[in-house]
Amino acid sequence: MSVLPRRHLVKAITWRFIASITTFIIGWIVTGSLDFGMAIGAADVILKIGLYYLHERAWYHSKFGIVEDGKHIYKPLIKFRKSK
Repeated sequence: MSVLPRRHLVKAITWRFIASITTFIIGWIVTGSLDFGMAIGAADVILKIGLYYLHERAWYHSKFGIVEDGKHIYKPLIKFRKSK
């Protein structure tokens, strides 16, 4: 399987849209100012979309939590006994 970097970019943009709308609404409700809510939402978009993209790319290059060849490399934290 191959994943293109633009997939991460589109994923970051769509999530940022949802999260920024939420931030805008919260800023508007808390301050009572539509302008201030929009300013917070705009700053949120600009700063966090870049940070999310870098975070996503770092995780893509990480081997943490990857199972290869069907082998489980981690032992379960809790073992359950089967009931008889």
